[in-house]
Amino acid sequence: MSVTRILDYTPAHQPVFRALNEEWITQYFVMEAPDYQMLDEPERYILEPGGAILMAEYQGQLVGTCALLPEGHGVFELAKMAVSPKAQGLGIGFALGQAAISKARQLGAHQLELLSNSRLEPALALYHKLGFRHVPVPASPYQRTDVKMMLDL
Repeated sequence: MSVTRILDYTPAHQPVFRALNEEWITQYFVMEAPDYQMLDEPERYILEPGGAILMAEYQGQLVGTCALLPEGHGVFELAKMAVSPKAQGLGIGFALGQAAISKARQLGAHQLELLSNSRLEPALALYHKLGFRHVPVPASPYQRTDVKMMLDL
């Protein structure tokens, strides 16, 4: 049985980070300006401000990713979470989510938030399983956002 390994992002991962996210975004929505910024320049928009990116490896291939974006005051956003369709249903999203929660704590977070869409039912079920709860949805830079969830750490 293959084991999922969660890896810290390196610059060599950028093409896969982008491809995994572009795949799911374009399946359901359209790419927006903030997507292009973060996916094309993750060092500038995610890492340099104090965030992190995790990659999931399964059977020697990178099949999943997620990012943590610092929002200030100990709050981080769980963002850019994607698992390749060929690897869905194997627990990789849950492993990534647990690793992201652990990484957020290491970065000093006391709360995680995420923005999503009600059409993404499997993703929302995963977030519930990880302990996130629904909260009111604020204005967002993404047109597709109609769900906001939080997790107290």
